[in-house]
Amino acid sequence: MKEKKTMEFRIDDKLLDASLFLPFVDQVWPGAYDMEKTESALAKTLNITAYDGDKLVGCLRILSDGYFFGTITELLVLPQYQKQGIGSHLLRLAKAHAPSMLYFGAHPGMEAFYEKNGCHKSLQSFISKNSVTKAQGEACASMIC
Repeated sequence: MKEKKTMEFRIDDKLLDASLFLPFVDQVWPGAYDMEKTESALAKTLNITAYDGDKLVGCLRILSDGYFFGTITELLVLPQYQKQGIGSHLLRLAKAHAPSMLYFGAHPGMEAFYEKNGCHKSLQSFISKNSVTKAQGEACASMIC
């Protein structure tokens, strides 16, 4: 009889760093990610993680001002670990430990997952890609744009 492993969940995972996170995220959202920028981003979020032994298999990150606003920047679970309740458990932990109400967007087709986990549709979300160069941004800081 095969023994079932126990998943370990960590709240505010201080051991999560870019060298562990990037190979994980590349399996879900492949990309050319910068190690230093990733390290900086991880330091600014509350990271709730799921491990199967030493293997990072799920991660939910919360960015918050600590009072008025919090957002889930991403909820990722490795494809081979999906549909096992890991994402739902990460979301429950986020709701229990977030310092504020959470606002977030959902990829099309994922609405049912969030609704079954007690989330309700709220504000419409929008995206604005940064097309301003650093020099333009600095010039804009001294005037109304």
